[in-house]
Amino acid sequence: MFLVKRDNFNKNFIIKGFTTSILLSAFIYLSHFNIEYLALNSILGVLAIYFLVTIPRKSLFITGFTTGIFWFYWIAVSLQYYELTYLVPVLLIVIGLAYGILFSLFGLINNILYRVIAIFAFTFIAPFGFNWMKFELLFIDSYFNTTKESFALILAAVLMASQLKRLKILALVPLFIAFQSPQGEIIDNPNLDIHLSQFNIPQDLKWKKENRNTLINKNLNEIDKAISLNKDLVVLPETSIPIVLNNQRDLLNFLKEKSYEITIFTGGLYLEDQKIYNATYLFSKGEVQIAKKVVLVPFGEEIPLPKFFVDLINNTFYGGASDYSKASKATDFIINGTKIRNAICYEATTDKIFENLNDTKYMIAISNNAWFTPSTEPTLQKLLMKYYAKKYGVTIFHVVNGSQNYVIRP
Repeated sequence: MFLVKRDNFNKNFIIKGFTTSILLSAFIYLSHFNIEYLALNSILGVLAIYFLVTIPRKSLFITGFTTGIFWFYWIAVSLQYYELTYLVPVLLIVIGLAYGILFSLFGLINNILYRVIAIFAFTFIAPFGFNWMKFELLFIDSYFNTTKESFALILAAVLMASQLKRLKILALVPLFIAFQSPQGEIIDNPNLDIHLSQFNIPQDLKWKKENRNTLINKNLNEIDKAISLNKDLVVLPETSIPIVLNNQRDLLNFLKEKSYEITIFTGGLYLEDQKIYNATYLFSKGEVQIAKKVVLVPFGEEIPLPKFFVDLINNTFYGGASDYSKASKATDFIINGTKIRNAICYEATTDKIFENLNDTKYMIAISNNAWFTPSTEPTLQKLLMKYYAKKYGVTIFHVVNGSQNYVIRP
């Protein structure tokens, strides 16, 4: 009899942990399949936080482990392009363990108030500089605001609902304060007719030397297409021209000549002082400007560890390649009198790229999602861009290789 009860207890804490992770991840998968109902996301989001606050301490590790995999399993998709497919199970376990340990810290002290404070504190933490797990994101397509203050109010409501015996209805008060009124879409376009180029070049073809001329010609054809449509600006994806572009004088001069007909915004590598940068090239009226990437992808473009481990990882897994270099601040381009902030992929989902916006109301973000497709990575990236567009009041034009382009308005 005792063994039966113990088995049931073990199953219960596993089930509760797994159920919580499903609730914490549901908004990503609903959005991925274009199921976007504000009421549904609102209910599921509040339930997810309620479960996270109230489940047994033993369940927290299960929740973190499975939530980490549900949110970030797609990181392992990229290993095939480094010929490291055999490490996929290992990486998935590492991701799960990392978030399992982090979530376990929510129950370090067996006190519900401590857990609420720990969960709120987690919204300010980016482990190894990777900030894509944001609990506020659960409410991006809901009736609730996504500010820190609103998330604190939702936590307060959950705390009241779990602790008040007779006056649980009072928990509705902070939820009501966190409520946001639905607003109609504000159409705010720059004084530019922009051509957003849609590319779907597989990652395993992108960097092969034998494909280089074909890919360059594809870019040139897209530029000509935009010119034929009488566009002011053509935007091409991240590293759309897959070479160190400033070393290719003939191509550079050709693009400068083309820029008398149309302004060209394209991604490419940039070499300066023996350092490689992921960069944006802006060609306009025969001149070229360079914007270097500011925020690099942790464990993708840089290893956020002490130099000994950086060298060890690069030599073991990346054939001795060095990390990319980065700029110290964001770049704003002036295009036809309009100021536009440059962002390259991951950095468009970080606070740093939005620093010192001043009167900048527009951002052009370029990405290469072919590393991770097919997966939910483009969906999560889009949800994050929605969050930052709303937070900073910026309209984002996103041009992508490997997934759909889109425009996000605050």
